[in-house]
Amino acid sequence: MDLTRTYPKSPKETLLGLVHLPRMIEKAKAFKENNLGEYIYPCPLDKLLLNFFIVDYEEFAKKTTSLNGQKLTKWLEEKSQNRTDSEKQFINRQILERKPDSDDRMKYFMEVRDKINPSRTDVSTWVGLLDLEEGRL
Repeated sequence: MDLTRTYPKSPKETLLGLVHLPRMIEKAKAFKENNLGEYIYPCPLDKLLLNFFIVDYEEFAKKTTSLNGQKLTKWLEEKSQNRTDSEKQFINRQILERKPDSDDRMKYFMEVRDKINPSRTDVSTWVGLLDLEEGRL
């Protein structure tokens, strides 16, 4: 995965009922292959999923390159087998609804959003900003 040339999947895409997971997998692969570009791995949204799976970012990244798609999915299923649908929905809300949490972050958020499209005042979450930046909104 070369994120210096392309965008990762939308954070709204799901795998195993979890948003952002397909994107995090692509970022982790790019991290291991030294092709992360300007992306951050692990970012705060990644950390929510890493905590959910109880795995550190280095182990997760290693698994994304050492296991094929089916085996990686099976490993993630095993890591989350004791998690309920309510827990998954909680994590999804945490990711999808996450907003800037300080004045500095809000200033940065608004600068980025306004640089792309100042009329998009409806974009108020990090996930929304990512999709806007990457041309999905």
